[in-house]
Amino acid sequence: MFRYYSLYLVIGVCHGMDSTTAQMQNETETEQNSGWAWWPSWRPTSMSLLKSTEAKILACIQNDVWARFVTLPNQNRIWTLTVTNKTIRKPVEQAHKTPIVMVHGFGGGVGLWIRNLDALSRSRPVYAFDLLGFGRSSRPSFQSDATLAEEQFVESIEQWRQSVGLENMILLGHSLGGYLVTSYALQYPSRVSHLILVDPWGLPERPPPEEQSQAGQGSEVKRPAPPRWVKAVASVFSLFNPLAVIRAAGPWGPGLVNRFRPDFKRKFEDMFNDDTMTEYIYHCNAQTPSGEVGFRAMSGSLGWAKEPMLQRVHLLPPSLFVSMLYGSRSWMDSSSGDKMVQIRGQSHTRVVLVNDASHHIYADQPEEFNKLVQNICDSID
Repeated sequence: MFRYYSLYLVIGVCHGMDSTTAQMQNETETEQNSGWAWWPSWRPTSMSLLKSTEAKILACIQNDVWARFVTLPNQNRIWTLTVTNKTIRKPVEQAHKTPIVMVHGFGGGVGLWIRNLDALSRSRPVYAFDLLGFGRSSRPSFQSDATLAEEQFVESIEQWRQSVGLENMILLGHSLGGYLVTSYALQYPSRVSHLILVDPWGLPERPPPEEQSQAGQGSEVKRPAPPRWVKAVASVFSLFNPLAVIRAAGPWGPGLVNRFRPDFKRKFEDMFNDDTMTEYIYHCNAQTPSGEVGFRAMSGSLGWAKEPMLQRVHLLPPSLFVSMLYGSRSWMDSSSGDKMVQIRGQSHTRVVLVNDASHHIYADQPEEFNKLVQNICDSID
């Protein structure tokens, strides 16, 4: 049985939104032992600070929230939210609806879905969890082999599903999450009712250098160049874990996140008038590196997967519906979606370009994103 306790009630943080009481597991969190154990005095972070910052964000949810750790058979724990519509008089009304499960991207966590959880939970249960090695989930060692690291992520998702007790789910993944949920659907297709990929990472093969230099020349639509933070991470990617610079910066780490990711503050400025969201990003990624080690194992470089998903999508069941959402201003190339449509032939595959949205469509255009996802879900049941 999971135990509950009340989520912190945060006053004056969410503008125009009522605070809500969520039920969370009552247990003491401790820092994991690692070779980085001496760093907390240098880095202004801890799991407790991540927990309190996330609580400010989750306090904005107006529907019912059950937040807890789901323990896997190997004793790893997956931090999980379940959001349901508290205005429905008879919970059985949602019982027959296929739940939607939301999987964040690299360096993210459940808090980034704050603009989407209420809207998407109006008609069906919504689950969101921190990927293994990210956020508040356990941070185990990852394999250095790309295939084994990917398998580790995918098996943690399957073990999570079994532990939660879901038979089928609408599986939505953003960026790295899109790559992993596609891999999951390849291995456990009977558990996925619909696959929704949001600006997914890792689909195309890395083109030869001469083709990269010619990319976009003579094209009608030119994709924006990768943002500064992507270039900065890429510059140290071959030598270190992707986010090592945040940890190495010590007390200057939070300022570094603010400098390279000011967009996160802008995306949520109507909800928070302080640095809540950038602090959340910092605390998610200043902890002991784990998931990013797995990501590095799967990556030839930041923008390319060692085992591109477009080489495998033909193995997805033809009956599986796949929807792909891309931001019109994203540095991710939506042509990968078009190629997936071609590869799957007569199978149900749809690509939607969301205007005036960057890589983080769910935060840039939340109303449009929520409407699109809701329509997809309603087409199922």
